[in-house]
Amino acid sequence: MTPKEELVSLWSFLYLKLPHKVLTYFHGSHIFLPVMYYLIFFTGFWGNLFVISVVASKGKRGGRLVDIFVVNLAVADLIFVLTLPLWAISASQNNYWNFGAASNLLCKLSSYIISVNRFSNIFFLTCMSIDRYLVIVKLMDSRHLRSSWCVIGTCISLWMTSLVLGIPSLVYRGVDPEGSQSCLDDKSSTFYQVTNLIMTLLTFVFPVLIIVLCYGTIIMHLNKHCSAVGNPRAEARRRHSLKMVLCIILAFVVSWLPYNIFKTFSIISHLFQPTIGCETQNVLDNGLVVSCCMAFFNSCVNPVIYFVLDNHFRKRAGMLYHSCKGTSNVLQSFNSSTTFTNGSENFGTSGGRSQFQI
Repeated sequence: MTPKEELVSLWSFLYLKLPHKVLTYFHGSHIFLPVMYYLIFFTGFWGNLFVISVVASKGKRGGRLVDIFVVNLAVADLIFVLTLPLWAISASQNNYWNFGAASNLLCKLSSYIISVNRFSNIFFLTCMSIDRYLVIVKLMDSRHLRSSWCVIGTCISLWMTSLVLGIPSLVYRGVDPEGSQSCLDDKSSTFYQVTNLIMTLLTFVFPVLIIVLCYGTIIMHLNKHCSAVGNPRAEARRRHSLKMVLCIILAFVVSWLPYNIFKTFSIISHLFQPTIGCETQNVLDNGLVVSCCMAFFNSCVNPVIYFVLDNHFRKRAGMLYHSCKGTSNVLQSFNSSTTFTNGSENFGTSGGRSQFQI
């Protein structure tokens, strides 16, 4: 078998056969999905709440600019996981969406929250990549762009954009009044299907290309200047922060790529070939189910990445733990410190200017 044939065979197994095998092993989605949804709910809820608590405890002068994006990601994931019990209950009833008079409203709102979460996550991750590019490649030219007020304004703009882009899900998702009584897309609307394709391009493909461009430039810059005389500790902190952000982005891409692939194939097949075979439809349906779970898992992965890779976050979590036990003097001494173990950049105001520590 040639390398090309092996690659095709691997792709066929991962994206066509594996989803069906997984669902068969768990005796159907009514067992597999509720277990996964509740697992993601509990880990995502406590994990992201923990991240918000740790970052918020730093105060204005104890934080880093990258933490503004971190806490926004955590808030988006926290709001999203709150909807998962609804989907778990529905999945346990073979996708029957039965929540009384509020069924249709809950279907629309939960679908809207999922869309907003997907858009806001990729937008914030793209901004984190641009931020790493500015701090490593364009440090002297990016002081104003990386001020705390500029970053906060950017986050507000991204939230507003995500809320607007999620409106089609709010309008075109609902409980199917006939047949399955499930929470589904309105596949009869060509406008909505085409909009979904465009959204995939604008909110996944383009941002990923920007992220790849930023990190490609960063790696080239670091390799070019690795032997330059400078501050070794600052360079080590930059590299460590870069590694953490890169892991967060890779986790997002790995989690959401299969879903976007299956979603795209499903939309294209419906638009250009309305009547497809039962086997093909079964593959697409099972693929969407499993890839959707993979995408949802992204909401509970980031806290683990922060705790494992970010020494500053881990140290701060320990200080917060001791503070809760009553040893607040340790926490205060940490806040008064002017350096961090792995850090990135501090934000705060002094004389109307942002202060940075790279």
